[in-house]
Amino acid sequence: MPRFRDQSLIPTEAVRLTALGELARAEMSLGALSAAVRGFVSRLMGPSLDVLGLSIEQLRYEDLVEPRGKRAGPGQSLSADTVLALTDKGREKLCDMLRSPVRAPMTDLSKMVVALKMRFLDLLPEGERAAQVEQLVEMAEMEIARLQDLAGRNADGLLGEWLAHDIGEAMRWRDWYRDHLAKL
Repeated sequence: MPRFRDQSLIPTEAVRLTALGELARAEMSLGALSAAVRGFVSRLMGPSLDVLGLSIEQLRYEDLVEPRGKRAGPGQSLSADTVLALTDKGREKLCDMLRSPVRAPMTDLSKMVVALKMRFLDLLPEGERAAQVEQLVEMAEMEIARLQDLAGRNADGLLGEWLAHDIGEAMRWRDWYRDHLAKL
C-alpha cells in the first residue's frame, strides 16, 4: 500500500487500520466488520468514497485476514455472514500501521489517525506504547509552533483570535498526551 515518503498513513490505510484493529479485538462477520469500519470512519471524517472504498475482500487476498466457517474456502466470495479473523501477517501489519507517524498540521485525516492510535494503542506490545504517545506529544508541539508562527505574522482581528483558540487547543492536546504518557 502506498504511503507518503514520511511513512504517514494515507486515507485508505487508515480504513485498513480500523478493519484490522477491529478484527484484532474479536473475530466478526464481514457484515459486522463493514458496519463497524463505516460507522467509525464516517463519524470522524464524514462519508467518503475515497476513504471507504476499501474492499475488505482485498485484505483477504493480502493474507491479512482469513475467513472461518461458512463460505471460507479458497476462491469463494465472502458473504455478509462470513466470519473473518486476523492472521499473523495481519497482526504484524496492524502493529506496523499503529507505529506510523502523525504529522502536523492537524487535518481531518491526522485526527482520524490519532483517534485510531488511541483506540488500538493497547494492541501494540507494552514497550512500544509510550513511543507512540511521545510521537503525539512531538506532533502537538510542532502544531503549536506552526500556529504560533502563523499568528506572529497574521495576528490581527478575528484571525488572531481564531489562531489563539487553535493554539490553546493544541496545547491542551499536548498536555493530555503528556498526562497519558506519564501513566504508561
